[in-house]
This record gives sequence, C-alpha cells and structure tokens, in this order.
Amino acid sequence: MTLPKPSSLSLLFLLLLGAAHAEDPYHFHTWNVKYATLSPLGTPEQVITINDQFPGPRINGTSNNNIVVNIFNHLDEPVLFTWNGIQQRKNSWQEGLPGTNCPIPPGTNMTYKFQVKDQIGSYYYYPSTSLHRATGGYGPITVHSRELIPVPYDFPEAEHVALVGDWYTKPLPDLLKLLDSGRSLGRPDGVVINGKGGKMEKKTNPKEEPMFTMLPGKTYRYRFCNVGMKNSINIRFQKHSIKLVEIEGSHTVQNMYDSLDVHIGQCYAVLVTADQEPGDYYLIASTRFTKEVLSATALVRYVGGKAPPPEEMPVAPVGWAWSLNQFRSQRWNLTASAARPNPQGSYHYGKINITRTIKIVNSAGSVDGRLRYAINGVSHVNPETPLKLAEYFRVADKVFKYNLIKDDPGVVGEKITVVPDVVNATYRDFIEIIFENPEKSVQSWHLAGYSFFAVA
Repeated sequence: MTLPKPSSLSLLFLLLLGAAHAEDPYHFHTWNVKYATLSPLGTPEQVITINDQFPGPRINGTSNNNIVVNIFNHLDEPVLFTWNGIQQRKNSWQEGLPGTNCPIPPGTNMTYKFQVKDQIGSYYYYPSTSLHRATGGYGPITVHSRELIPVPYDFPEAEHVALVGDWYTKPLPDLLKLLDSGRSLGRPDGVVINGKGGKMEKKTNPKEEPMFTMLPGKTYRYRFCNVGMKNSINIRFQKHSIKLVEIEGSHTVQNMYDSLDVHIGQCYAVLVTADQEPGDYYLIASTRFTKEVLSATALVRYVGGKAPPPEEMPVAPVGWAWSLNQFRSQRWNLTASAARPNPQGSYHYGKINITRTIKIVNSAGSVDGRLRYAINGVSHVNPETPLKLAEYFRVADKVFKYNLIKDDPGVVGEKITVVPDVVNATYRDFIEIIFENPEKSVQSWHLAGYSFFAVA
C-alpha cells in the first residue's frame, strides 16, 4: 500500500508542533566528592575535591539551559551544595541549603536539576553544610548569552576564571572547636587564587608556570569570584587596567579601574587587553579592611613573551571610603540587551511602591558557651526537618514559627534566642531591607533565590 505524500502545509504543521514541545538543552554532570591531601599554602592539608579537582569542575552553559548534577558523597559526613546566584524560580527545592534540602548522607548520591532561566553571568557553587566551604569543594558557574542576544562588547579572544578567597590551614574539626568554645575563626592564614597561594616576591621564580596566558593585542574576559570565608579581596594586574562589564548576571556601565574590591560572595566579569610589552605579569589578590594584609599572586604570560614580571607591584587602596565610592560608580547598563529579571512586567524601578521595610540588626554573643550571631536578637538554627519540607507536608507549626523577629527591632539588647528563624512574606511584594552592623567586624549577607538590588 502506497501512502499519500504529505503536503507542504502538513509538513510545516508537524515541524511547528515538534518545535512547540522542544526543551532547552541539557548539560549532565557526575561528581565524586572526596577528601584529598593538597597544599594550597605550601603545607599538606585535607581539602574537599570534586572529581579529584580543586577548585571543582566548571559548570558552563547558556541562558535557559537545564543543568543536571549527580553528586556522589564519598566524605565521612553529610554534605550539601548550593548554587550561588542561580535563581531557583521554577524549583526552589534544588537550592541546596539546609533549610530546603536534606544533606546527602555518606556513601549515597543525590541528583540536582535546575534551569538557568533568564540568566547570564558569573557565579559559583560551594558546600553549604558545616564549614565545608572553608576546606574547598567550590567551583565556577558561567552562563553565556544566547546567540540572538547581543553582548555590549566585542566577543573576547577567550576567558579565564579566577576564584579568589582567604584560606585557613587549620583542619575542619579545629575550626569547629573554635566556634564551639565561643571564639571566632580568627585571622585566615593566607589567600588563594584557584586553589593556589603564590607569594608576592620581587624575585621571580624562573620555573613558575603561568596560571593564565594571553596573545599580544587580544582582549580577554576574566571572571572573578570571592569564594572566601571572611575577607573582601582586592584584585589588580601589573601594568594592566581592567574594564568592568558584568556583576553577577547584570551588564554594567563599562568603567575602567586600576583595581577592584570583590566582596565575599560577589562575582565580577572584566575585560583585560594584552597591550603591554610581551612577557610575564602578575595578577595580585590581597585582603581588604585587615590589620595584616594577606596576598597571593598568579602569573599571567603573553604567548611568546620571555621578559620577567616588572619588579614594581601595584599597591591596593587603603580605607573603606575608597571601596564605598567604587561601589557607587558601578551602574547597571539598562540599554544592553540581556536576560534580566523583570519584576511585574516593569523596568520602572523608581516608580515601584515599597510594600514593606525590614530592618536587620546583627549582633553576637555567647549562648551556652558557644559563639552565636543573631539578627534582631534571634539566632537561626536548622531543625531536623528542612523548612521547605515542613511547609510542603503542612507540619510547619510543629517545626518552626513564622515572624519571630520584628520588622523594626528598635534597640537590640544582649539577649539572644536560638530558634528556627523564618520571615513570612507575601508573593509579589517589594521589600526594602535595611542592614545595620554595630559589630567591629565586616558582615556579609547572602541573599539567595530572588532579585535583590543594592540601592544605598
């Protein structure tokens, strides 16, 4: 029996029908999380690796891609991973924080699936349980624009990722004992760049291998993330200026800088042009707002260059006012085409009415001999049942209570209450959050899962 040939109209209908059900591309990753003995600062210590790598493997994709990560936990304790900056708009169950997910028990595995929906930019992942992030386990996430969406600068020759941060050489149990005894973690032991802690020395090591290479005359995109525990980090190059083009998924007005302060949890993308004499140059990362400045270097080599790095090392800025003024110079590029959050279908942010104002005042104190930090007098503790699971199974009233902190706490006293701390908000509210820090140390806040904008 001979079937009739389909008409061109029916073929077009079938093609359109198939396209309507097509999903965005998938990227699959399998991770084996283990301990390894490495020497980030020159002395052997226990480090968390992923697929025998530290930092861990890069998750690289394009806007709207689906990411699937199957994680096998070979550690001797539970572990959990979170995706810093990736907005879980469709599935908050994949956020990877103790309040949302149960940790992965030793000897078992868990599969994460999330979509980088309407996002571009530079991010990173890290373990969110215990103090695991102080011993590694982190790695980069990069999300590129779709081909149809123009980027507001010429496509670079290539790109490099630099994960910078402070580092402790103390074993994880010793760090936990410090906190349990009522003390702080103290001063970090050094700074690492991509897991290595090069020293700032005028005499160069002729056998030193470059961490990054560049072709003379070409422009490169560097993605910087501060993956540390405590300190802001200033990054700068010898003899090279840097052009800021993106902060955590938002294209910026392209200002030129001699150096940039990257605060904990932040990620920047910058352009660097190889416009100097071919040879070697140093990338320098050093702590900010500390009495003793800790530094690390990474060698950047021009392809074909043989000249050693210049003896003069650029000096980091001093004081917090410089950093604040730099922050004020960073502006969102609203004329650039890009995937970006679009609250309530409006880009007129200045005309949006604030629904609620929450003032957060942090404090520190001792509770049962342990050091506890609190907001508005309440120090959060994770219950055995993750908060989201308790809500899902409608047993939240047996696990925690909402709104134990007041939106305006007034004067916060020394008393600290240790309970699960959950603030309930209304869908599509626009909330203004005011942070107040009366403590002597710099405090950093991680606002995950939603679109937050620093406005003042």
